[in-house]
Formats: sequence, structure tokens, C-alpha cells
Amino acid sequence: MQFQQTLKKNYSFEGKGLHTGKYAKMTVCPAPENTGIVFVRTDAGAEATVAALAENVSNTTRSTTVSQNGVSVSTIEHILSALTGMGVDNAIIEIDNVEVPILDGSAKPYIDAIWADGFVQQNEPRKYIEIKEPIEVINKEVGSIVRIEPAEEFSYDIKVDFNSRVLGVQ
Repeated sequence: MQFQQTLKKNYSFEGKGLHTGKYAKMTVCPAPENTGIVFVRTDAGAEATVAALAENVSNTTRSTTVSQNGVSVSTIEHILSALTGMGVDNAIIEIDNVEVPILDGSAKPYIDAIWADGFVQQNEPRKYIEIKEPIEVINKEVGSIVRIEPAEEFSYDIKVDFNSRVLGVQ
């Protein structure tokens, strides 16, 4: 059985947002078991929180925005991919603006800062989603398809076609 984990300490980052150009200060903090990943908009008050959950995704135009109770945080992809990739289940992300700083445009600055210190194992078992039958989501408007199938081992096959000579098919 694997257990949930969080960070050993706080990590601070700052810089401009890619889309808004607004300067933001952000601190990624340890969190108790079963918290998940939660953004706290410190510029909007202590109660201005947004859980990083699929049902809170409010916009995906050029970046991902999550919104809850009238509060939003955008361009969350890099910090969330870093935390997820490192196996962090619980963290509170305090941010003083609407957009996460872009830093170098990747998850690397987050990983470089956090990875060296390791993580704190918590006392609650990690929660998993079990895929028992194929799931397919089709967006005919933009021509996208996502299909998830049950399997004994993790694997993936991804193709992205931006219909662009510059970006090509990836």
C-alpha cells in the first residue's frame, strides 16, 4: 500500500504570468492528508480558495484555468505537472495574483527546488481511480479524442496535430 505524501517545507517562486504579464509571488506549502492540491489567492482573502480538480476547470484556451466560488487561477499546468510527477498528493499553493508565474516555461524550476529535499510520507493511504471499462471523450468541434482503457500495466500513446506547419504532428 502506498501512502499520501506532502512537501517537507515551503517553496517560493515569483515572476510574470505568460498571458497576463502580471507579476505574481507564489509559495507551495505542505498540507494535511486528504487536502489535495489547493490554490489560495492571498490577494483576494484567506477564504479565496480553488481546489485543483477537473470539475473546477473553467477555461482551456491557451492554458488551464480553475475557478471556484468566483475565484480563478490560470496557467496551472507546470506546477501541477511537477507536483503530480513527483507524487505529491497534498499541497497548498498560495498565490497573490490570478496567474502562476511562467518561470522558464516548464515544470523544471519547481522540480529542481523541491526534489532535492524529498517528501513527507503521511498516514493516509493514497487514493486511486480504477478504470474498469473504456472511457472515450470526443470533442467534434475541435477534433479531439481522448480514450482511456483498463490495462494491467501503465502505457500511453499520444498524438497531437495542431494543424500547423510550424508545430507539425507530435
